[in-house]
Amino acid sequence: MTNLSPLTEVAPEAPRSRNRWRGLLPRWSPKLAVGLGLAGAIVLFGLIGPLVTGDPATIRDFGLTPPGGEHLLGTTVTGQDILAQLAHATRGSLQIGLLVGIMATVLSGVFGVVGAYAGGVVDEIFSLFSNVMLVIPGLPLVIVIAGFVPPDQRGTGTISLVLAITGWAAAARVLRAQTLSLRNRDYVAAARVSGEKTWRVICVEILPNLLPILASQFVFAVVLAILSEAGLSFLGLGAANSSTLGTMLYYAQNGFALQRDAWWWFVPPGLIIALFGGALALINFSIDEIINPDLRDRARRERDVVAVETDTAPGEQDAVLTVKNLNVVYQSDTPVHAVKDVSLTLRRGEILGLAGESGCGKTTLAYAINRLHRPPAEVTSGSVTFHDRDGEDVDVLALAPEELRAFRWVKLSMVFQGAMNALNPVTPIRAQLQDVLRTHRPGMPASDREKRCAEVLRLVGVDPARLGSFPHELSGGMRQRVMIAMALLLDPQVMIMDEPTTALDVLVQREILNEIRRLRDELSFAVVFITHDLPLLLELSDRIAVMRDGEVVEYADAEEMYLRPRHPYTRELLASFPGLNDDRGALIR
Repeated sequence: MTNLSPLTEVAPEAPRSRNRWRGLLPRWSPKLAVGLGLAGAIVLFGLIGPLVTGDPATIRDFGLTPPGGEHLLGTTVTGQDILAQLAHATRGSLQIGLLVGIMATVLSGVFGVVGAYAGGVVDEIFSLFSNVMLVIPGLPLVIVIAGFVPPDQRGTGTISLVLAITGWAAAARVLRAQTLSLRNRDYVAAARVSGEKTWRVICVEILPNLLPILASQFVFAVVLAILSEAGLSFLGLGAANSSTLGTMLYYAQNGFALQRDAWWWFVPPGLIIALFGGALALINFSIDEIINPDLRDRARRERDVVAVETDTAPGEQDAVLTVKNLNVVYQSDTPVHAVKDVSLTLRRGEILGLAGESGCGKTTLAYAINRLHRPPAEVTSGSVTFHDRDGEDVDVLALAPEELRAFRWVKLSMVFQGAMNALNPVTPIRAQLQDVLRTHRPGMPASDREKRCAEVLRLVGVDPARLGSFPHELSGGMRQRVMIAMALLLDPQVMIMDEPTTALDVLVQREILNEIRRLRDELSFAVVFITHDLPLLLELSDRIAVMRDGEVVEYADAEEMYLRPRHPYTRELLASFPGLNDDRGALIR
C-alpha cells in the first residue's frame, strides 16, 4: 500500500499579550451600552440616593409643592419630599426584584435542570408539578395569596416569596427541554460513565451551557417582579410596611394626584419602572452575545498547511485486545440483537478497520468493548480481554466501577463521532484537556498538566497557543485533532475512533488520516477505526472486519480484502464506490 505523507496543520503565531483577553470580552452594541447605562444609573440611585436625600417620611405644613427650590421633585399632599421617597422606593423595588430573580431562578433550575438530568420518576414528578404551576393563572394566584397574608406581615420578603413561587414554572420548562438535549451529548455521557458525581456533571458540564438561558430568565424574573409588585401595591396588596415604587403609585392614587394635576407625584416612579424595565430588556437581548463564546468577536486567523515526510515502522504483532463471541442485545418487548458472536483480535501497533453500513452494529460493538453502552443495551455473552504491556490480562467486562474508571483513558481511550458534540462548547480547550489529567492523575502539579496539554497538541499538529481557544474558534480538522490529543493524554495502548472524519472535507480527512498513521508509528498504540467508508479503510488499515446486521461477515488483511474479497457483501460494498472514470455503483440487496 502507498505510504502517503501526512499534512500537519500549523496554527498561526500566538497573539500578543495585549490582545489575549479580547476573545473573552462581550461584544458591545448600542443596545447593550444603553441598557447597562440606564440600569447602572438606576441601581446607583437606589443605593446612594437614600443616603443623601433625607427622611422620606418627614411631614411638612405645605403639600403638593411643584418641583423646584429645596424640593427638586416637589412634595406629596402631606409635604413629604418626592425625591427622598423615590430614592427609598427604588431601593425597595430593586431588593424585591433581586430576591425574586434569585429564588425563581433557583426553583426553575432545581425543577428543570436537576429533574431532567435525574430522569425517571424524579423527572416525571418535577415535570408534573411544573405543569400544574404553569396552567394556574399567575396574576389571580398572586392576588389570592397576597390577599390572604395579613397587611402587617406583607413585607419585602413575603411579597418576594409569593412572586417567586408563582413565577418559576415557565422557565423550568425551558430549562428541562435544554437539559434533556444536553444530557445526551458525548461530553456529558463521557463525564457520567467516567464516574463523575452527579452534582459535578450538572455544575461543570451542563450549567455552563445553560448560562445564557439562566441569565435571561433571571433578568426577566427581575423585571416581572418589579412590575408585579407595582401592580399588587396599586391594588393595595403590596408590601404595606415597605417603601417601593408600587407603594408610591398607590399613595399617589389615594391622594388624587392625577385629579389635582400633581404629575410630579406619580410620573417619577412610573418613569423609573419603565426605564429599568427597558434597560433590563436591552441587556436581555445582548446576554447570549455576552455569555456564549461562539458569538464573541474573534480575529479571523489563516492557517498554513505544510507537508511533513515520515517513515512507517512496522508494528508489533502481539495481541493487545481480544474480543471473543461477543453478543449485545437491546432489551425491549422485541429485543434487537445488535452484535452477534463477534470475535476480533487487535495487535499492538495495528490499525484495525471496522466497516459496514449504518445500523450494522459498529458503534454498539465499540461501546461494548469500552463498557460505554447503557440500558437497554446489554452484553449477554462473550468476553473482552485487554492484554497489558506488563503481561497482565484484564477482563474488561468484569471490572468494577472504580476499576473501570481507572482503566478507561489510561489503557483504552476513545475518539467520539462529531468533535463539536464531544467538546463542551463553552469551556476552553485547556480546561477540557486538564480535566482528564485531574481525574486520572489527581496529584499532578498544575505546571506539569499545562506542559502535558501543550505536548499532546504539538503531537497532533496544533499550536499550544490554542489551549485558550473555545471549540468554535477551531476549524473542523483542528477540533478533531484536539479530540485525538485528548485521547492521547494518558498514553493509552488502544484507541477506538468512531468515524473521526465524518462531516470533514476530503483534504481535512487526508490530514487527519495521515496524523493517525504518523502517531501510531511514533507512539505504537493500536487503533480500532470505525467507518462506513470501505475504500478509506483499504488505504489506512492493516486489517479490516466487515460487519452486516451485527455479524462480522469477513475479516482479513486490507490488501487481501481488496484483491480477493470472499464474501458477496464485501464485493457489493467495493462495487458500490465509483472509480474516477466509472459510473457510480449500487449496492445490491
